[in-house]
Amino acid sequence: MTTVAAVIPSYRVTRHILEVIGRIGPECQRIYVVDDCCPDGSGDFVEKNCTDPRVTVIRNPQNLGVGGAVMAGMRAAMAEGAMVIAKIDGDGQMPPEWLPGLVRPILAGHADYVKGNRFYDLTNIRRMPAVRIFGNAMLSLMAKLSTGYWDVFDPTNGFVAIHAKVAGKLPLEKISARYFFETDMLFRLNTIRAVVVDVPMDAVYGDEVSNLRISRTALEFLGKHIRNFHKRIFYNYFLRDMSIASLELLFGAPLLVGGLTYGIYHWVASAKTGSATPFGTIMLSALSVLVGFQLLLSFLNYDIASVPRRPIHHFLPELDEAPDSGGRADQDS
Repeated sequence: MTTVAAVIPSYRVTRHILEVIGRIGPECQRIYVVDDCCPDGSGDFVEKNCTDPRVTVIRNPQNLGVGGAVMAGMRAAMAEGAMVIAKIDGDGQMPPEWLPGLVRPILAGHADYVKGNRFYDLTNIRRMPAVRIFGNAMLSLMAKLSTGYWDVFDPTNGFVAIHAKVAGKLPLEKISARYFFETDMLFRLNTIRAVVVDVPMDAVYGDEVSNLRISRTALEFLGKHIRNFHKRIFYNYFLRDMSIASLELLFGAPLLVGGLTYGIYHWVASAKTGSATPFGTIMLSALSVLVGFQLLLSFLNYDIASVPRRPIHHFLPELDEAPDSGGRADQDS
């Protein structure tokens, strides 16, 4: 039985991928290199130059992005009975020597999904470009809101591992296939109440070139965060469960928005006529805003406290059927 399998999405990383494979230790029994329609022919390159018997090359018929490549590798790993599936980038930014620490919380039964966090050791952050520090801080804040995992940071970190049972419960065909896939994965994990754990890792930057362009993805990421936030709130607080937090949100948001709108409307009207705003109007607006704000703070406190704490893979059945191994493009439903 395969205990740990590694998935390496391969797209223009022929300069580094053989070294990365060579540094993966015996704790990993299977390695899936996914050639994501690479123009450099990385799949052929690995098959020709790599003699590691653990390696299997998978070829996507079209470029699906890093998420699509990882999903293809995960399907293959699940089909061959892997227990834990880890994703390692082929550019060397994620030292394979850290793989045992990445999968340890899952093997110990403490987590369903584990991801790296480059912000644990503050002394190492100085090696990270300033634009990445700022970008990760903003993305982390948006991810906390949209995914519900308030205790994790560095959401775009691609050094991740997942229990195969949990992966089998995810709608892999719906997970974003490109650079948003790590954050979209967290959103999907929250909807099934999976436990996510951060593990410390250092930031490593060499001569690799990232294919991610922040200027082109900023608005796309913002839109997807807003979409996932609304879906998560609907799923967790109105569709699958109802709690006091649902009522706090249901009444708090209209009171806050209504109070602000009412107050601003009457303030503008009074300014146009040159008359003083009636005291009762001021109090009604202020009271609505204060009560609504307090209800939303209570909802936020409940949401932060409800981060999943009990790993679900202990209670899931074994995978009876392997998911369809065919690659699929990004779907945002």
